[in-house]
Amino acid sequence: MAIPRRTTVKHCYKLHVELKDVTPVVWRDIWVEGQMSLIQLHHIIQAAMGWTDAHLHSFTIGDAQYATPHPEDDPGFAITDERTVRLRDVLEDGLEFSYLYDFGDGWRHTIQVEQVELMTEPDGYAYVSDGARACPPEDCGGSHSYQEFLDALKTRPKSKAVKEFLDWAGNDFQADRFDRHATNATLLRMAWNRWGER
Repeated sequence: MAIPRRTTVKHCYKLHVELKDVTPVVWRDIWVEGQMSLIQLHHIIQAAMGWTDAHLHSFTIGDAQYATPHPEDDPGFAITDERTVRLRDVLEDGLEFSYLYDFGDGWRHTIQVEQVELMTEPDGYAYVSDGARACPPEDCGGSHSYQEFLDALKTRPKSKAVKEFLDWAGNDFQADRFDRHATNATLLRMAWNRWGER
């Protein structure tokens, strides 16, 4: 018999996440609870967008930068440990902040807090309410290289460049595909596996 998860009334935030410098835009609308930490938000963005969490990342909120500190970090560069920061302490309605994933390819995301609501949801709540388009494949060279592929796909779909990209990315890759139900199933599995019952 399944054990029901704890539910409490809490602040939940609707975040509009957009991948920058790629047209058409890859975006997701994600609901998250305010008790979550920034590192949990990182994992949620990874799953919601379709990234594989293979690279470093950071958040910038106002003038502050948040990440998981590393022993080799520049001691003169101020980073706040994202594992210690709760969303409710840094987010407010209308706030825009940024998320950078893969410092080599430089995937920049803007995140807008579009709504704040009191909800009764299970602990660990995260839900994608809408979105569009597939996330680019990892290690494809960043937004410029991916945009070149998208442009070629639109104007020269049978070209050698498109064929080579799809051979590398996998022939099942579809740039216009986004499956919200599969994404939410991934988020649900992650909530149980990563932080379970809190």
